[in-house]
Amino acid sequence: MIAAAQRRAPELSWIVADLVELDLRRSFDIVVLAGNVLIFLTPGTEGPVLGNVSRLLVSGGRAIAGYSLRRGGFDVAAHDALARASGLELEDRWSTWDGEPFGPDSTYAVSVHRKAD
Repeated sequence: MIAAAQRRAPELSWIVADLVELDLRRSFDIVVLAGNVLIFLTPGTEGPVLGNVSRLLVSGGRAIAGYSLRRGGFDVAAHDALARASGLELEDRWSTWDGEPFGPDSTYAVSVHRKAD
């Protein structure tokens, strides 16, 4: 997939790395984890990944993650607790990338967490 991406967008920098150990030596205003990243991680690494995401953010920066919700799987309560432990506070949540309201019957979550100042 990376090779295909590089062919389609050679002007972009493409980095292959473990999200737990990724160190880009710079900070960002926004880090986006789209495409179910959090539910495809090795179980137990969600906290370290969110900690690394927090380290990549400037003060006041936002981490945005979207993922499918499955009974017994990674959920918004676990996400919020791990994010909070990493210095990120929930700012907003929707049930779609289009901003549909999140509710108890939602099967997808798009969460915006803000790094404390």
